[in-house]
Amino acid sequence: MNPRLLLIDDDARLTAMLGDYLSSAGFDVSFAGSLAQGRAELEAGQYELLVLDLMLPDGDGLEFCRQLRSDKRWRRLPVLMLSARGEPMDRILGLELGADDYLAKPFEPRELQARVKALLRRTEPQALGDEVLRFGRLEIDLAARQVRLDGNACDLTSHQFDLLVVLAQSPGRVLSRDQIMDALKGHPLEAFDRSIDVHISRIRSVIEDDAKNPRRVLTVRGAGYVFARKQDAEGLE
Repeated sequence: MNPRLLLIDDDARLTAMLGDYLSSAGFDVSFAGSLAQGRAELEAGQYELLVLDLMLPDGDGLEFCRQLRSDKRWRRLPVLMLSARGEPMDRILGLELGADDYLAKPFEPRELQARVKALLRRTEPQALGDEVLRFGRLEIDLAARQVRLDGNACDLTSHQFDLLVVLAQSPGRVLSRDQIMDALKGHPLEAFDRSIDVHISRIRSVIEDDAKNPRRVLTVRGAGYVFARKQDAEGLE
């Protein structure tokens, strides 16, 4: 079965062009020209990925994304945000509110397709057996792609999960942003923006007891990030 995509954008010319392009690449694409229509489509069907425009006639795509992330039905739905505004702050805000990637208009359809495929690859089940990384009260279940703190599931996007795994698989080792980028090959991150920092902040907000004083994902000023070996006892490393 072809992956089902929902594209919410009020630009009829753009959606028609993208629909033809993505359909020819093997995707089943549905369209909505407003947030209200988009929500109705989500309610009625099952989608593997949402492509969401930032500015729509009946509301703000950023607020819509925030609402999706607060609803357990769509909390893990990959979201690729589109915008004619390419300002760094718009991108950072989109990522903070739960978008998995951000693409500024105008763009090449081929780039959109590449980013869609990368997001879908990250959500595919992985044959990793029952491997679970355990760090005190924190568990990272690689097979289930789930993070648990004190046995309770943590609300992370697919991208944030992958980023945390990169850090957790090298505990005690400082990883620079470039090293993290290299480990996340195929993921739509750009070295010149602050998206890694944004995602780290989001990860901390759900796995740390006090996000302002982290004990699990630590910042090494001027060098990068390190996942602590010991997290719930004295003598953190």
